[in-house]
Amino acid sequence: QVQLVESGGGSVQSGGSLRLSCGVSGLSLNYYSIGWFRQAPGKERETISCITSDERDGASYVADSVKGRFTSSTDMAKNMAHLQMNSLAVDDTAVYYCAAYAGSCQGDLEAWGQGTLVTVSP
Repeated sequence: QVQLVESGGGSVQSGGSLRLSCGVSGLSLNYYSIGWFRQAPGKERETISCITSDERDGASYVADSVKGRFTSSTDMAKNMAHLQMNSLAVDDTAVYYCAAYAGSCQGDLEAWGQGTLVTVSP
């Protein structure tokens, strides 16, 4: 059974940092890429980043809205992904999700985590 579980969300003041984790079971990150998404109240879901284990399949990317502040990474030994978020702003408040793409970041989305809430206060 495929399962993605996010953790690390919480409340932080503006300018602070959080590190989200995405524990993956039932599939290998050797064959899947991990995307990070967020959805703020009343807004559409936003794609933040995608990281792939094999750059030959397509480049990893980071959205302009978080570029320079957020960094995604993978721990292949633990089959986990992480999203390091620095210089957080109130506008970063949202539920954050990880999801698995089959193959590259251009592949089909096949599984989602349940989400973790990040709240940034002024």
